[in-house]
Amino acid sequence: MRILLISDIHGNKEALDAAMSVPHDMIVCLGDLADYGPSPSECIDLIMENDIETVLGNHDAAVGSRIECGCGYKYKHLSIATRDYTWEVLSEKQMNYLRHLPFSIQKEIDGLKLYFTHGSPRSNYEYMRPETPDDEFEAMICGIDADILFIGHSHQPFVRKFKNMLVVNPGSVGQPRDNECKASCAVFDTASGEAEIIRLDYDIERTCRKIKENMPHSDELIAILKRGY
Repeated sequence: MRILLISDIHGNKEALDAAMSVPHDMIVCLGDLADYGPSPSECIDLIMENDIETVLGNHDAAVGSRIECGCGYKYKHLSIATRDYTWEVLSEKQMNYLRHLPFSIQKEIDGLKLYFTHGSPRSNYEYMRPETPDDEFEAMICGIDADILFIGHSHQPFVRKFKNMLVVNPGSVGQPRDNECKASCAVFDTASGEAEIIRLDYDIERTCRKIKENMPHSDELIAILKRGY
């Protein structure tokens, strides 16, 4: 089975459409549907209408439950400013959907135990990165029983073997921050046990026009998308 992993969409419908075009048998979304981007309503609708299993991201919690997002200082002002815009365009049904997303999803497919969450198995606010030291990885994994751990949050795609566990971060669909502006996602093949990071072109100019027409701090938001950080 080919599982398409998408994460950190952040209201970028054009990038989400590109990711959805990747051949797959099922999709799991690792959270953060809203903030930063111009089309959170359309992104949430697509996820809901396609019954895509989704875990709670820190921005989803901030939007849906009106709590602190816990994001990094560098982009916090953008998160706060774009959240006001997000609240204006979301319906109560969409807000309710966000606030009731689960912290994690666990599945067993083809004999593999799969664990899906946003930040780490311990907290949605923790970053598991490619360079995170082994002892910190150990603490954040908290003894979960899984063969494969799927995470998002850092916007940095990677596949890392840690002891007997494979850790996969598909990167960010709609807000890449690894010096590459292409949308990022991943496919995990349960038959082979292998994961592939996939980068995709999308209509970034259309996304930028929508940002320019509708959102605060538009020049800064556009620059981040085009730089990829």
